Amino acid sequence: QVQLVESGGGLVQAGGSLRLSCAASGLTFSNYYMGWFRQAPGKEREFVTWISRSGGSLYAASVKGRFTISRDNAQNTVSLQMSSLTPEDTAVYYCTADLSLVNIIRTPAYWGQGTQVTVSS
Repeated sequence: QVQLVESGGGLVQAGGSLRLSCAASGLTFSNYYMGWFRQAPGKEREFVTWISRSGGSLYAASVKGRFTISRDNAQNTVSLQMSSLTPEDTAVYYCTADLSLVNIIRTPAYWGQGTQVTVSS
């Protein structure tokens, strides 16, 4: 079965940086689009970013220029480097996977359990 396990969340001050990682198993990792969603308290889950099998990527406007997604197909991992964090970035961050470009943006097939990121002002 597919498992996505996030790590790296925590508490950081505004303006700081944090790096999230996601370890994937149970799938042919190099075939999948990988991505990140987040859910802030009282809000719906929102798309953050995806990365293609070959390394192309797309970002939500709210994080573009501050977040960078990367993947290591040899290690079956995807990472999210976050910088210039603001309290508005506080959320649970979820690693996602899907074979479809359309689905990775809207309704990914696979989700991790999430990792909490809290940015203090």
